[in-house]
Amino acid sequence: MKQEKLSGLQLFYVIVGFEMGNTLIYNLGAGAKQDAWLVILFGMIGGLVLMYVYTKLSAYYPDDTLVSMIPKIIGRFFAYPVIIIYIIYFTYLAAKACRDFGELLASTILDETPMIVVITCFMVLMIYCLRGGVEVFGRMGEVIFPVYIFSILLVWILLVTVESFTISNLSPVMGNGLQPIIKELFPTVLTFPFGESVIITMFFPFLSNKQQIRKIGMSVIIVSGVLLTMNLIMILSVLGPEVYSTQFYPLLSATRMVSIADFLERFDALIILLMVAGVFFKIGGWTFGAAIGISQIFKLRQSKSVFLGLGTIIVPLSLLAGNNQIQYNEIGLKIVTFYVHIPLQIILPIFLLCIAFIRHKYARRSV
Repeated sequence: MKQEKLSGLQLFYVIVGFEMGNTLIYNLGAGAKQDAWLVILFGMIGGLVLMYVYTKLSAYYPDDTLVSMIPKIIGRFFAYPVIIIYIIYFTYLAAKACRDFGELLASTILDETPMIVVITCFMVLMIYCLRGGVEVFGRMGEVIFPVYIFSILLVWILLVTVESFTISNLSPVMGNGLQPIIKELFPTVLTFPFGESVIITMFFPFLSNKQQIRKIGMSVIIVSGVLLTMNLIMILSVLGPEVYSTQFYPLLSATRMVSIADFLERFDALIILLMVAGVFFKIGGWTFGAAIGISQIFKLRQSKSVFLGLGTIIVPLSLLAGNNQIQYNEIGLKIVTFYVHIPLQIILPIFLLCIAFIRHKYARRSV
């Protein structure tokens, strides 16, 4: 069976969209006040280091996903528990992204619609797309990504028109020193969104030109980091650091302040459009990674039925993630970040790279 392929540009669109995803609307680095944008810049540096780890692993095993390379690195006996953990991890994060999507819509434009209906409808469309294969997902990325970027740029232009917009909200730069920046950076911003780029290891084997692995990986982090930094600068310039730190959806709050000639107002729909486009990449990436992992561990020839099964798991799991948004966010920030993100995004990939390096160095000497 002919293996489906992604062009370098398609993979770039998909993973940048994945990195941005629903990240744009949250108050990243809020504890650093006016230096929140610096948290993203420092996080981008950490993200480049992590991406080097991911791309180096894929360079050692260019035809393998993260799931299929683990047995080759640490042996089958130890590999299967780790693989199962990664599959559960990808599935949980797909459910979490669904919950983020449902919470935003339920609190804005669809407050009378049951959340399960919103999530189920979106998931049906997502599974329909993914069952078409990675090439279809890549082509959808080519269509959606330009719309996503256009919407971001349009929102920024609208924010400049807000009367309270002033760059002076960003000063004094590092007025509270480095400590608040570092506190926000690790582990929160480093793991979300930059550490989530570990999913790219599930896409690299489908890349048509393996020589582009390093170039695409690094470009993803740089472009995502710059866009997120610009987004925070725009939001802070409108809201100010004090208001920004108290808003759960600061981009939405800032956009609601737009009023052009007291006639054009309420651009909430643009933020919803951003969220829908971003969640498409986020849920699609995690679901694809989980499905490919399941297909490879059980040696299935096709993954279409796996996507259907995952869809029936992800929807109820998204509703079980927490009784309400406060509890749901507490679990994500205090438990998942420390005990799940750090080991699976940082510690384990670095450990695997060290072993892979030793294996390849030993193999060269023995030739």
